[in-house]
Amino acid sequence: MSDKNFLSDHTATICPKVMSAFVEANRGQAIGFGKDPWTLKLDSVLGELFETELNAFPVVTGSAANSLALATLCPSHGVVFCQDQAHVETQEGGAPEFFTGGAKLALVPGKDGKMDPGALKQKIGSFAYGIHSMKPHVVSLTQVTEIGTAYTLDEIKALADVAHEAGLTVHMDGARLANAVVGLDTTWADVTWKAGVDVLSFSSTKNGTMCGEAVVFFNKDLIGDFEIKRKRGGHFVSKLRYISAQILGYVESGVWRQNAERTNRLARKIADVASPLLIAPVEANQLFMALPGDLPKLLNERGFLYIPFSHQGNAMGRFVISWDQPESDVNELVQLLHYALQSQTA
Repeated sequence: MSDKNFLSDHTATICPKVMSAFVEANRGQAIGFGKDPWTLKLDSVLGELFETELNAFPVVTGSAANSLALATLCPSHGVVFCQDQAHVETQEGGAPEFFTGGAKLALVPGKDGKMDPGALKQKIGSFAYGIHSMKPHVVSLTQVTEIGTAYTLDEIKALADVAHEAGLTVHMDGARLANAVVGLDTTWADVTWKAGVDVLSFSSTKNGTMCGEAVVFFNKDLIGDFEIKRKRGGHFVSKLRYISAQILGYVESGVWRQNAERTNRLARKIADVASPLLIAPVEANQLFMALPGDLPKLLNERGFLYIPFSHQGNAMGRFVISWDQPESDVNELVQLLHYALQSQTA
């Protein structure tokens, strides 16, 4: 019996349309350090996707994109406000603090993995002791959130309004932003700069590329010394064409939508049967479920791989749908969950 892998969308292969773009970029030589045709084209292609002029800077990882963006927006004596489960807080090994040289991450509570605007305003106001306080600079949003929910346009606007009224900038960690765009039935523009986002960590790695990350500045005045930070941080890759070509293939082919629609659909298929077990709404390609009774044992025996965790002594699990997830895996999981729930009520 083969394993059925729901550990993460990082387990996925490179999708064929992206691989084709990668192979094309490997035909012949090209000038390095961003002077190649692919990287030079990136601003215009992403600008068309986002319906605005912008500057995009490719990097290798999402952690680098987030950390370099925040380091550019926030000095070492500054404060970055994020939800208390945000990826920059829980999953990046202190990289944001490292790259900023010691900036503080201030955690803001909220339901379903999202910051509450009132709590954000109150938290910003708590740094009001002059020289005795660190200085508020940035609000960072994770889209989709760490528990698989998506900020609506109104929710982003409300948080951005609080930030901008206080003189802060807004950063978005867009690791699964394509899933949010599809799930919200909106546009890349509406969910980012039109809602008040100033700088975006654009990611395609979780949705079909090998390492398709970029820091996107909608407000060019904020670029500042980003490029020297990227160089000093080890992310000014000499052969940038290989990152840029992946992003171009991902965007220009439209495969971003195809992949996100598929993963969202398969997640909803599981959610339809697992609704009594869900601990958060399913709004993208992740499911967080309670696993009562013998369900963890059954999952293990049937070869299902997922991220187990516990909450107040109860077994939980995170299941992530990859772009190339075999639909048969999903069907088997649906059948097992249906059986487990029926057994509970019998």
